[in-house]
Amino acid sequence: MGQIKIVKAPIEGLYVIEPAVHGDSRGYFSETYNQRDMQEAGLNMVFVQDNESMSTKGVLRGLHFQKEFPQGKLVRVIKGAVFDVAVDLRADSPTYGKWYGIELTEENHKQFYISEGFAHGFLVLSDEAKFCYKVTDFYHPGDEGGLAWNDPEIGIEWPQLVGEYKGSPSGEGYTLSDGTPLNLSDKDQKWSGIKETFKF
Repeated sequence: MGQIKIVKAPIEGLYVIEPAVHGDSRGYFSETYNQRDMQEAGLNMVFVQDNESMSTKGVLRGLHFQKEFPQGKLVRVIKGAVFDVAVDLRADSPTYGKWYGIELTEENHKQFYISEGFAHGFLVLSDEAKFCYKVTDFYHPGDEGGLAWNDPEIGIEWPQLVGEYKGSPSGEGYTLSDGTPLNLSDKDQKWSGIKETFKF
């Protein structure tokens, strides 16, 4: 292995990636992606697109997945802090419906690789967060699906979040611990739970 440490998360298909950071009084340098290191860890994905978003404190995006054109995602934060979550949607997986979350910050430099077959979302914990991610397939309009971010069947434990589940994915009544209101898109307040979305 080279400059990048790759650790398997408790759910198969998820990886926490920690690049080496070389710093001094002038700043730092970090190799954020190395195909050879990935391949040595058994990760042979090919990325076709880079995306970047900016969100303010209290914004929760997700839980999103692609229906026909699933994407693997390598995500990181270059400013601020988010709590990033993946939910296993692979029907034949022993961890179907389970979630794993990790805090990604500009200070810890951690990255999170989410294989195809997962729903993904994140909550912004800092005043502002810039979120960057590589994906293994191009964006296909109309291919996005979603799950309720607060589905009790999944049971994600979002940090700093205060509020009581009232039977819907509405963000009304939820805040961060400092009083910042939870901020969701209209679309993300209309998704159904995992049992309603996937009926096997």
